[in-house]
Amino acid sequence: MTTWTDVINYVRTRYEVLEEADGWLRFRLDADGDRTQQVSVHHVVDAAAGGAWLEISSPVGWADKIELGRFLELAGTCLVGGAAVVDGVALLKHAVPLTDKSVITEFTRALEMVVAQADTFEGELTDADHF
Repeated sequence: MTTWTDVINYVRTRYEVLEEADGWLRFRLDADGDRTQQVSVHHVVDAAAGGAWLEISSPVGWADKIELGRFLELAGTCLVGGAAVVDGVALLKHAVPLTDKSVITEFTRALEMVVAQADTFEGELTDADHF
């Protein structure tokens, strides 16, 4: 079974970790061109939702500075991810169950998709690379 520690170690060996706390990591990935994109992964344990999950989120922009209706339209075109606003930041989010050995593969695919889409949306909605 894959553990939260396995995920932490996987991330540490592949990405620039910016911040780490109990049950949470924030790190940076390279995106297209000279762009980068931040992403957070939270370890969420919820018995009602079936146990442990990895919640992936990547910022798109400050909610008060982007057109939220357009963000929702863009998020509706994604295979993975849902739109959210947390602490004033518009995020693209996705969750993966932390269940077995294939989690790292599933996590990596979802991570790359969420980050690519969030970076594309950030570029379209802000014409900048703040995150």
